[in-house]
Amino acid sequence: MINTRQGVILLVIAATIAFLTALAHLSCIYFGPQCYEIQMAPPDIVESAWAGTLLAPVGAVVVSIIFAVLGCYALSGAKLMRKLPLLKFGLYSIAVVCIIRGILPLQLWLRHPEKVSAAVLLVGLVWLGVGLCYLLGYRAVQSKAAT
Repeated sequence: MINTRQGVILLVIAATIAFLTALAHLSCIYFGPQCYEIQMAPPDIVESAWAGTLLAPVGAVVVSIIFAVLGCYALSGAKLMRKLPLLKFGLYSIAVVCIIRGILPLQLWLRHPEKVSAAVLLVGLVWLGVGLCYLLGYRAVQSKAAT
């Protein structure tokens, strides 16, 4: 059984990864089209970056905001910041999405290893781990609150 302190640590790990992901997406605005390519952005986004249109930078900002919100939810679940609206629903939803995001490349790799690059598999495993951090971390923090 995971204790409350360990739950907080798991949620802080999840928050850190979410905030770093937001920062990585924002870095593409500074570093340019090659950064979008390295981060495996969709072809339309990469083309936008090469063409200098607004789709790539606006998309990077929007995605970064989403990841920052995910990080805030993890910190809120850890009780390191104020309680955010729909906290329980939000954290469980984030956990499920991250776990699914992690399982998808893993199951494809198991069935068709030639279709999954090492980078895609690694990113999938990281997000699987993040989803488990959200799920197990929040459950541990909540189990203490319920007692």
